[in-house]
Amino acid sequence: MAESVITSYFPSQIASDSEKMSLDYGTRVGRAIENEWFRSDNGIGRFKSNQNTFHNLRLYARGEQGVQKYKDELSINGDLSYLNLDWKPVPIIPKFVDILVNGISERMFDVKAYSQDPYGVDKRTKYMESILRDMQTKELGEYVEAEFGVNLFENNPENLPKNKEELNLHMQLSYKQEVELAEEQAINTLLDGNKYDLTKKRCTYDLATIGIAAVKNGFSKAEGATVEYVDPVNLVWSYTESPYFDDIYYVGEVKSVHINELKKEFPWLTNDDLKEISNQSYQNNGFYDRTLTNYDEDDSNTVQILYYNYKTYANEVYKVKESATGAAKLIPKDDQFNPPEELYVEYGIQKLSRSLEVLYEGVKVLGGKTLKWEIAANMIRPKSDYTKVKMNYSIVAPRMYKGRIESIVSRITGFADMIQLTHLKLQQVLSRMVPDGVYLDADGLAEVDLGNGTNYNPQEALNMFFQTGSVIGRSFTQEGDMNPGKVPIQELQSGSGGAKLQSLISTYNYYMQMIRDVTGLNEARDGSTPDARALVGVQKLAAANSNTATRHILDATLFLAKDLCENLSLRISDILEYSPTKEAFIHKIGNQNVAVLEEMSDLYLYDFGIFIELQPDEEEKAVLENNIQTALQAGLIDLTDAIDIREIRNINLANQLLKIRRVEKQERDQQMQQQNIQAQSQANAQATQVAAQAEVQKQQALMQQKMELEQMKAQIDAQKMQAEVKAKKELMNLEFQMNMQLKGMEVQGKKSELAEREDRKDERTKIQATQQSELINQRQNDTMPKNFESAGNDVLNGNFNLGSGDPR
Repeated sequence: MAESVITSYFPSQIASDSEKMSLDYGTRVGRAIENEWFRSDNGIGRFKSNQNTFHNLRLYARGEQGVQKYKDELSINGDLSYLNLDWKPVPIIPKFVDILVNGISERMFDVKAYSQDPYGVDKRTKYMESILRDMQTKELGEYVEAEFGVNLFENNPENLPKNKEELNLHMQLSYKQEVELAEEQAINTLLDGNKYDLTKKRCTYDLATIGIAAVKNGFSKAEGATVEYVDPVNLVWSYTESPYFDDIYYVGEVKSVHINELKKEFPWLTNDDLKEISNQSYQNNGFYDRTLTNYDEDDSNTVQILYYNYKTYANEVYKVKESATGAAKLIPKDDQFNPPEELYVEYGIQKLSRSLEVLYEGVKVLGGKTLKWEIAANMIRPKSDYTKVKMNYSIVAPRMYKGRIESIVSRITGFADMIQLTHLKLQQVLSRMVPDGVYLDADGLAEVDLGNGTNYNPQEALNMFFQTGSVIGRSFTQEGDMNPGKVPIQELQSGSGGAKLQSLISTYNYYMQMIRDVTGLNEARDGSTPDARALVGVQKLAAANSNTATRHILDATLFLAKDLCENLSLRISDILEYSPTKEAFIHKIGNQNVAVLEEMSDLYLYDFGIFIELQPDEEEKAVLENNIQTALQAGLIDLTDAIDIREIRNINLANQLLKIRRVEKQERDQQMQQQNIQAQSQANAQATQVAAQAEVQKQQALMQQKMELEQMKAQIDAQKMQAEVKAKKELMNLEFQMNMQLKGMEVQGKKSELAEREDRKDERTKIQATQQSELINQRQNDTMPKNFESAGNDVLNGNFNLGSGDPR
């Protein structure tokens, strides 16, 4: 970008507030901006220089750059009559731009809001202190609840963190105030309503192509908070060396506006005013390069309007007067109020003032009159410092130095030109290359006699050569001499076109590699030509290195998103506090999230810090998933833990949760192992006890069975003894009867014998005398007790002797 000597025509910043509010002051500011950006007395103006540079870079990014310089390179004194080439540029750069833009556009982010006002911080602190109290008194609380049924916990004891590391993770993952959720929902609603996804892609394309991107936020009663894409080609800004444009004091945008649109915006303009504005814009007036395009230069119904913001300061002055009661009364005054000290001594009157940054909005016809100059109606002021004011524009140029902006495309345009020239040279070489031919010796053919009466002419020889590759020749002529044309057909090799082609192809590949080296967009980034011999890890490392080389563009898009979200957060507070569309805005957000509807009404009372949380890319997700799978296979976490970890979009927090869940799983496994050991010991003890009881029961059962068996045997023996006693009794009774019968028979016999002896007494007197003594002895013996017991038959089985029952 060309630089010119700039003379400052801006009015003094130390002017009074009334002077700053005057239209004349705004007109001088507008003219100063014109002089700095559009005046071209000493050469091309700054605005036109940027316009041309950005336009050329965008043409290169589209593969539509001008071809005249290539024609000048290959022509001879401007003569191209001997060249018949395809001059269309080779679209090399668009591929790299698309890879970069599409890759960064896929990186999604989440908007996180944290209340940083005293009330929000106090609420977060109290919650954290309550968690700490519950953590420290957990054992006591569980004991009291178990013994007395009293709940001393302020939070759910099942979800309490176990240590400070888990507490920090809990505060980042689980704790979220309702107002913070409401703020995030409100910001996301505004972004979605203004289609910021599309704007973000355009800004990413601008950063890759021209190295600068910008968005604008605004507010209108009809549309509420708005987000607009700003083409950096149309931007003007004060000189800065900051890539984030945080120290600029003016910024503007040039728009090509139709007269009818201008009339709608400024209805007080008369037809004469519109005609005058049209004439002023159409004339050069020293600003011949002010027009944005070449298509509307001759359109008198289109005017170029400069919309700009100018940052300055204003004095807020109050007259402080003490009343008789000692109270102080504040009365607003202008910045020229300066009471003498005597008034303070006599009446207690003094001056109280402070300086505030203010933003003026101006609208000016380029080369013409100023249409608007007033203090901005909806200035964005950070709640942490109300003396500051923020611009409506968010601009970033990550590779800016001394006002010069560099981009990925600007680094490689030279290599793209060399690739195009190499491509044209390849066409030249291809157009001049001659195909391989053959040499035919007609005299040699004349000496050939086929012997079958046919003619072997050159055409027939060529046909045979091209179809079969065979050649018929003669070593001797018909006269018998050596034939110098014995090989009548010989193939001719063309010139060194092949070597030239290889050299040009090598040159083409060299400049292609130079583009990859300069941009950092290697083959692994797009996967176009992966090396088959390279390991997967090496390919991933190369892709990661490529992402690192273009990280500044991703960071720039995140800065734009963060700055825009901060401005929208302040806009939301203004809407809820001042705008008549407050209720409509609340219900618009509440329709998507009814839970935050009640918090929305008081949202303006809070001060939020806005953070952008970048979602992980595929490589980071793959690394995390690999860690999860490794932990799962090793049994370090459960499936539910893996699901919880995958739901966290912040890689650092996900890895912290993975470590915590791994430790918890180890502790659970340890406890479970101890419980298993205890359960196994108890089971073994119970099994031993059961076995002992079973053995006792078995022995008892065996004893019972033996006793029953012995009892049955005793019963059987008793029955047998009873039967035997009965049989013995019957036998003894029978024996006794038989003995009685025998005794009776014996007595009867003796009676008979005595009777016979009586009868023979007389006859046997002598015999009786002798026998008398014997008979007396015999009678004496007979009268003695006789034993009738059976010998050996009164003893039962089992050595049971019935004789033992005799009386003693």
